[in-house]
Order: sequence, then C-alpha cells, then structure tokens
Amino acid sequence: MRHVEIFDTTLRDGLQVEGVSATVDDKLRIAEQLDLLGVRFIEGGWPGANPKDIEFFARAQHELALTTSTLVAFGSTRRPRGKVDDDATLRNLIEANTSAVCIVAKSSEYQVVEALQTTLDEGAAMIADSVEFLTGQGRMVLVDLEHFFDGYKSNPEFSLRAIEAAVVNGASHLVLCDTNGGTLPSEVHRIVADVKAHVGDDAVIGIHCHDDTGCAVANSMAAVEAGAGHVQGTLNGLGERTGNTNLTTVIPNLQLKLGYTCLPDGRIERLTAVSHHVAETLNRAVNPQAPYVGSSAFAHKAGLHVSAIVRAKDAYEHVDPELVGNGTRFVVSEMAGRATIQMKAD
Repeated sequence: MRHVEIFDTTLRDGLQVEGVSATVDDKLRIAEQLDLLGVRFIEGGWPGANPKDIEFFARAQHELALTTSTLVAFGSTRRPRGKVDDDATLRNLIEANTSAVCIVAKSSEYQVVEALQTTLDEGAAMIADSVEFLTGQGRMVLVDLEHFFDGYKSNPEFSLRAIEAAVVNGASHLVLCDTNGGTLPSEVHRIVADVKAHVGDDAVIGIHCHDDTGCAVANSMAAVEAGAGHVQGTLNGLGERTGNTNLTTVIPNLQLKLGYTCLPDGRIERLTAVSHHVAETLNRAVNPQAPYVGSSAFAHKAGLHVSAIVRAKDAYEHVDPELVGNGTRFVVSEMAGRATIQMKAD
C-alpha cells in the first residue's frame, strides 16, 4: 500500500473562490480541523501578501499546536533579474518561520516569455537561485510548477529544464500544476509518467489540479496511478473559478477504492465532520450531493431502492457511509414505497 501525501491549500488557494472570506481566527480554527483530519501539509497563505496572512503566520507560531500536519508558507521565486538576498517575497517566507515553504515557479515557455517578459535562461535561474537560497536557510522546499502541463505539451524541453533547476538545488517536491484546468486524465497520466521516469526518486512528484473541465479529481487520481506521491487540493473543492481538486472526494477514492494510504489510521472517519465544520466557518454550505460528505450522498428516496436496502444495505451504496463519518438516510415522498413507510414507522 503506497502512501500518498495530502497537501491542503484551503487557506490559500481555497480562499480565492468568489464570495468567501476568512478572518485570521477563522484560518486558525480551520488549520486545527485540518490537523485533526490528519493531512500532511497545511498551506497557510502568502506571508507579506496581505495583513491577514502576516497576522496569521505571526499568531500561528504561538497559537497553533499541530500534532500531525506541517504548516507551509507560500510564495514565489525571486523576481526576474533580481537577487535572492534582497527579494521581499523570499524574505517574507523566511520570516514566516515555517519548516516548509512552497514556491510557485513558471515552467511554461509561454508564461516565462509573455507573462514574466524574460528569457528562458533567466526563468530557469529564478527557480535555481530561489530553491538554493531557501534550502540554504534550512527550509524544506516544495515547488509548484505553474502551467506545467500546458508548457510540457508545447515545449517539454524547457518544462523539464525547470524541473531540473529545482531538484538539483534541493527541492523535496516537484508539484505539477494544471493551472488553467484544461488537461484531461489521459494526458495527465502520460505526462506524469514521463516526469517520473525522468526524475526517478530524486524528489516527490506532486499534482495540483483545477476543476475547469470537471476533471480535477480524476486528473489527480491519474497522476497518482502514474507515480505521483503527493496530491494538493482543498476541502469541499473551494478555489478560484470552478475550484481545486476536492480533497473530500479524492482522499476516499484513493484510500477506500484504490488502497493507497492518505491519512493516519482512524482519521478518514472524520472527513464528513471536518468538511461541514470548515463549510460552516466559511459560511459556504457543502453541496448536498457532494460525494461521500454531502447530506444526500447516502440518502434514498425511490421506493425500489429502499426496499432493496432493507434486504441488503450495500444494494445502493458503493461504500459503508460510516467509513467517512456519514450515514444512511431514507426520504419519504410520493416516490416512497411500503418499505420506506414501514422503516420510518419502526
């Protein structure tokens, strides 16, 4: 049973969803819930980007007593043509005082040339210099390779060069990002397999997907099956545009369906409670039809279904709902049959 690390970015990427905001107190309470669930990494935000995140990391040092998870500060590589020793973003990462940091790096030729307005040589140097500086400061460095799949499809040579710049200088994780969310599972599987063959065991391969085609969970699972050992996502699928990989779906899919170990023993049963706790904190209700954790995920309305479940509980349930802390419900309506009414009466 292969272990897959879970990296939660609800407190950073998740809060980019329209209509959601969180106070510093909210973020601290959510971090406690994520630790209770047992995720490996909690990305707390971007120190220096806004007053809330500055306060969060300052308070986290004294108010968060994480027992399972590692708190991560997020940032970016140094600026084009800049120097690491006077880069404000890198300085803020160090001052956040977390043992691990995650930096976003351009790994697509198009993004380097058009967005950063610099050369490919400088794009690779930005990654190499930043990773070398942060590891030299004693930090575990995870690199989110932004636009990786789009970049790899158009110029694989530079995308692999970006990876090499990170791993040669000590990056522990190479996280392949489907930033625009347009890649499909077959492409993800092929490209992750290529990267895994290229990198070997020199670093952990990770996956970070957005859900613009509705494939973020499927893409993450395809990446794991191709060799990724690290999955990034958010609780309840929160995130910019259509959201990120939904951890409340991908965790049970990997652990209950495919036999990977994602959470410590006994923690997956907390999934539904933590999902709803975070939703209440953010005033953003869980979709009732969300897989595994939704209030309707194991609700049965059709009389035919209920009569079968009375005889065999797994007749219309793909897993035992108690495995994820949920439960079976029976709904009385004009579609109900005799079994439903008898069960309610009993």
